[in-house]
Amino acid sequence: MNIHQLSISHDERQDRLLLRLNTQDAKEFRFWLTRRMVMRLLPVMDLSIGRLEAAQPGLAVADPAARQLLTELKRDAFLQTADFATPYDGKVQQLPLGSEPLLVTDAQISLQASGGLQIVFQQKTGDNTQSCQMNLQASLVHGLIHLIRQCMAKADWAMMTASPSPSNGDSAGSLATPAVYKH
Repeated sequence: MNIHQLSISHDERQDRLLLRLNTQDAKEFRFWLTRRMVMRLLPVMDLSIGRLEAAQPGLAVADPAARQLLTELKRDAFLQTADFATPYDGKVQQLPLGSEPLLVTDAQISLQASGGLQIVFQQKTGDNTQSCQMNLQASLVHGLIHLIRQCMAKADWAMMTASPSPSNGDSAGSLATPAVYKH
């Protein structure tokens, strides 16, 4: 999936965030993110991007405070060059997941040895499971986190400072074991 644009909006009636991704080949992937899911995902995404930035070749950042500073510097640099002014292009030719957004009930996040972050969103309903896997480079992760935070502020969702509680017990995930979040 070669992501071209990201968009996040708040549906006030359903009190959910709608994440839309369009690709360079005119496909759009749509996901509903509930407040509960966002509250679980955002802290681990922050932690994961810190680990991703610190793992770049030529960097040796093991101290958590230094890692956070590096992440903030990288995020600020990204935000200075990111294009948030161009409207989201809603003209799509294909909706691979269907016309209704996927309600994310489970998510897995793992750092990739290649230097990206893999996110798998799943919708589990009864015996059916539908999923979508995304491999995001650091700049897209920074953009996604930024857009989620902006939308949370507009939606008046207060971000609690609770730590994530992945089902596998590892709050940050590792290269080998993805962090798993259930709704």
